[in-house]
Amino acid sequence: MTHTTQSPERARGRPVDTGQQDLKVQILDTAEALFAKNGYAATSIRRIADQAGVNPALVHYYFGNKKALLQAVMDRSLEPLGRAIAAMKDGTDASPDKIARLLLSMIVEHPNIPHLLTREVLLPGGEMQEYFAQNMAPHLGGALPALLSREKSAGRVRQDSDPAVSAVLIMAMCVFPFIARALAEPVLGIDFDEQGFELLNTQITELLKQGLMS
Repeated sequence: MTHTTQSPERARGRPVDTGQQDLKVQILDTAEALFAKNGYAATSIRRIADQAGVNPALVHYYFGNKKALLQAVMDRSLEPLGRAIAAMKDGTDASPDKIARLLLSMIVEHPNIPHLLTREVLLPGGEMQEYFAQNMAPHLGGALPALLSREKSAGRVRQDSDPAVSAVLIMAMCVFPFIARALAEPVLGIDFDEQGFELLNTQITELLKQGLMS
């Protein structure tokens, strides 16, 4: 009977299924943090691998190349948000405060995403501008004006509001505090712990109820 032994190199490059998901999450978490902090161009696969504690070959095995890894980082956080917004289209309640809660929930789970979006989508020359505009924006912020227009027609949003402008303002209130976190914590004394997230959500909700909702 022939017995085949897997080489150590192959074992490192093609791990058994048991730990694959944990390793992929570890790589994605590390890439998300480094891309957000240093930018796509300044972050190498080797640096991501070193910080994640894996072989660079493993990153290539799971994700192909650096741009595909960046795309996977964005997809992981934004695709569930897109599905949740899509579900609102089939529901009866897409109130501004519920939209804000969805946005905040995503950011709380992935607090590096606002910086990543700023670097690689919003600023000139961002690596993911085209991909985001074509594949994500229509299902995220681009879907909000129609939902808010429906809320306006139902009398749940002020009649003097503009749905597109309202969508931008909701996104700004939810996302900007996390972009400004490096200054907001030491200068303004805002805590971004669990209690701070709830306080932020409460105050955003109150602003929306008083300024936008009927």
